[in-house]
Amino acid sequence: MDTTVVIILIIAAVIVLAISAYLMRQQQARKVEERRGEAAGTRDEARATERRAEQARLQAEEQAERAKREREAANELNRKADELDPDVDDDART
Repeated sequence: MDTTVVIILIIAAVIVLAISAYLMRQQQARKVEERRGEAAGTRDEARATERRAEQARLQAEEQAERAKREREAANELNRKADELDPDVDDDART
């Protein structure tokens, strides 16, 4: 083979390798950007879930407070009923 042909083949091989490396980097950069987008979506979903959980917690606390007030009201009514009931012993009244 002529030296010129060998040099041309080597240059062509280097160019092909450089183009391949460039394309691989581009593809890798696209994948990284895609994963960033997925991560952002997952973070948004996590924040929404966290907000829903906080709302549920607050509602549960409010419901527990309502239940406590209702229980206290029921106890008070029972106490009043015991005071009014002539059949209830004085010792049972507390």
